[in-house]
Amino acid sequence: MIIEGYASKFFERDLNDDVVVPWAFKASLTRTGAEGVKMLYQHGSATPVGVWDEVSEDATGLFVRGRVFDLTPEARLVQSLIRAGALDGLSIGFRTLKSRPDETRRLRVLTEVELWEVSFVTFPMLPSARLLRVREAA
Repeated sequence: MIIEGYASKFFERDLNDDVVVPWAFKASLTRTGAEGVKMLYQHGSATPVGVWDEVSEDATGLFVRGRVFDLTPEARLVQSLIRAGALDGLSIGFRTLKSRPDETRRLRVLTEVELWEVSFVTFPMLPSARLLRVREAA
């Protein structure tokens, strides 16, 4: 299964009062490329469910494109839930390297993060982080 969507969007407040700005992922992606970003289900690191072929920043946010495999029970579950429309959220796992408060001091502005993984989740911390396109592999 081939999927794509946005794992993070710039200048949008998440449910943890974080806001990501453009280029926050740049250094991390330069170091690791898409290969260094794991594809997980509900942030569970025990069993990756596929691979990210593209992880990049564009004008909207952190765009991801990848393949969900059918090699493990977890990956088959993810495929089934996506097909059924029950799973469409995306969430990032990261370590904050640089941040600052916004002008109101209510939000944390993430200016540099080390991206570890992008997970399929039921409830994304950033509600607009969703799958946009799903298609079956040929």
